[in-house]
This record gives sequence, C-alpha cells and structure tokens, in this order.
Amino acid sequence: MVVIMHFRNPRLVQYFVRNFSLWSMKKDPYLESALSKNRRWIVNNQIKNIILRCPDQVATVRFIQKKFKTLDLQGKALNWLKKYPCCFQVYLQGDGYYCQLTKRMMGLVEEEESVKDMQEYVFVERLTKLLMMSSNKRLNVVKLNELKRNLGFPDDYLIRLVPKYSDMFQIVNYSGRRSSMEIELVSWNPDLAVSAIEASAHKQGTEPCFTCSLPSTWVKSWERFHEFNATPYISPYLDSKGLVEGSKEMEKRTVGLVHELLSLTLWKKASIAKLGHFKREFFLPEKLNVLLLKHPGIFYVSNKYQIYTVLLREGYNGQGLVDKDPLVVVKEKFGELMQEGLHEYNRRRHSVNLEKKKKKGMVLGRPNEGKDRSSEMSNPDDQGDRGGLFDPEERKRFYKVLFDDGAR
Repeated sequence: MVVIMHFRNPRLVQYFVRNFSLWSMKKDPYLESALSKNRRWIVNNQIKNIILRCPDQVATVRFIQKKFKTLDLQGKALNWLKKYPCCFQVYLQGDGYYCQLTKRMMGLVEEEESVKDMQEYVFVERLTKLLMMSSNKRLNVVKLNELKRNLGFPDDYLIRLVPKYSDMFQIVNYSGRRSSMEIELVSWNPDLAVSAIEASAHKQGTEPCFTCSLPSTWVKSWERFHEFNATPYISPYLDSKGLVEGSKEMEKRTVGLVHELLSLTLWKKASIAKLGHFKREFFLPEKLNVLLLKHPGIFYVSNKYQIYTVLLREGYNGQGLVDKDPLVVVKEKFGELMQEGLHEYNRRRHSVNLEKKKKKGMVLGRPNEGKDRSSEMSNPDDQGDRGGLFDPEERKRFYKVLFDDGAR
C-alpha cells in the first residue's frame, strides 16, 4: 500500500524531510542500550555534587528538594534518596530530614579524586589537542564547559590546569565581555598533533584510514565507505584554510575531526547540538547531522529521548566500551553501588507490600523478578511517588540534561 501525502506549506515539507532523514539510520539495539545505561546515574551524580558542596557535606532534604527543580524532576526528594540507601544516608534530626553520603559512597568520591589527580596531565593533553584542532587556536570557556563532563575535566579545571601549565595555554578576553572569555593555546606541541587514527595506524604499520563497523549485509553502505576511504586521510591537526568548503577533501577532514573529538571523550559520544556550537571554531558544516548520517560505518546517530547523539562505532563492542578510561571505571562502580541500593530498596518494599496483602487476605501471584534487574528498568515505586523520570513530559525535559555528564 502506498501512502501519498500532500503538503501545501513548503516549511512543512522541509520539516518532514529533515526529520525523516534523522530517523533514517537503522537502530542498533546494543548502542541504544549504551545510551540509556546511565539514566539514573545522572541525577544521583548531581545530588552527590550538591551534598559535597554543603557545609560538613551534609544537606537538608528540603534544600535538595529545591535543587530537584533544576534537574527538571518532580516528586519528593526524600522518596528518591531512600531508593539508594547504599549511596545516601537519610536521617531525621529535630523537625527536618538530612542527607549525607554513605561511607562506601565517600570511598568512591575519594577514589575518583585520586584518579583525577593521576589523570591531570591526560586532561592537559586533551585540552591542548582541542585547542590545536580549532581554527584560531582558542575556545570559548562557556562553550567548552558544555563538553567538560564528556571529556572528564574536573569542575575546577580552569583553576587547576591553566595557571599550572601557563606554558601551554592561557585565559584571554579580547572583547571584554564575561561570556567572551577564552582559553588560548600558547605553544604548539607536535607530539600531540597525532590523531587516534594515525596512532593506531603507526602501531599496526599501515597507512592511516577509517574502519567500518557494519554488518556485511549493508552492501551499499560498505561500497560508499570503501569509496570514501580510498582517498588519503587528512589529519584534523592540519590547517584547513586551503581546503574548499563542500569539497571531498573538506568532508574527509571534517569526518576525521569529529572522529578525533569523540575519541577524546570518556564514553566516545557527544550531543550533536553541543558539537554544533563549535561550527565556527572547527569549521563544522551547517547540517552536521546530514554529514554524520552519510557515514554510518564510522558514526552511529541516535535520537533517543529526543536528544540527537553521535557515537563512535569503533569505540564500542556491543553495548560496552572497548577501552575504558580510569574515570569511567570509577563511575561504573558508582552505578553498581546505586543498583545495589535500588535492589535492596525494592526488596524491602516488596516485603512490605507482601505483608499488607497477607493481612488483607489477598491471593498472591508470583512476584515479578525482573523489575529491578537493571537500572534501565522501572521500579515498582517509580509511578507511585511521581519521581518524574517516567512521566512522558517530565522525561523529555529530563533527558535534555542527560548527556551533560553523561554521559555517561
């Protein structure tokens, strides 16, 4: 059956075509799962940071409740905190509830800080590489802050890194406006002007080229990939001023640049909208999503939760990362601790509900053992306390901030 739609409004036609193209990439269940693994982790990581900033690292639940609004969450903060007893210790004192991190949680916080200290020069190299790829060798601080969690940078990276490595970069403000503050490269480091693709090729003793991670049945996509890969690789660290916009050489350089950007992130992924903020600095095309969709063997584009995200295919094996940054390892421990607490909370609630049903003389069925199997699935109490994550409208607003950390 053929469905014919007539649009009289040209803008409506453009809207339809644009959105259809964004949906055109085949879904990869493993990579889609990778995008949803940290759905609860984002909120709890924010709460953790809120508590750590409070005096004596103790926060009133009332204060956390106010902060819930900044996370676009509804419901009671007390109910949310009680779901994760392994992470948050809630207690009543006087006429109010207070919350602090558990000993196990504080242990992970200390481990994370220790890893950040050991990774300091890794952060310096990542920042230097970003500046070296930019057109004028400087980046706006406000824009960079939107990617700092993707890159693993500590919140105080400006204070921690810039003064200490003044021979590598500096803070400048040529316009005088606060929003115009930039980080500028002081000296070029040729040792860092090597992309992940070039480093891999050097290790294997081959010419630098892209790899394709698609099933053999994607015949046409493989043909287009081989045709694209037949031309010489162009390093994102080379000056692009001599390249013509819209040319095949410029496309090759841009694909290499996005590949390198994603390689520098913790989870080998980033929001397309956030990458789009750097169009001028990295000479990215106006329709970045169209370019990414042309190369499905290199990039995977998803619009999960109404957030368009690009993942580096070669960075994943199934739904897991091929190489895990030490910071990712610590953050995964946080997720495991969260899940352990959530399982304990669900078990308690199930026992309480079981007793209530027994008292009422109700006939009991077998419990659903899969409800708390993973952090991607709902808990029996998510609907009851209106936590916000599973209400359709709240979920849309929540996932606007999903990959600030992200993301995972």
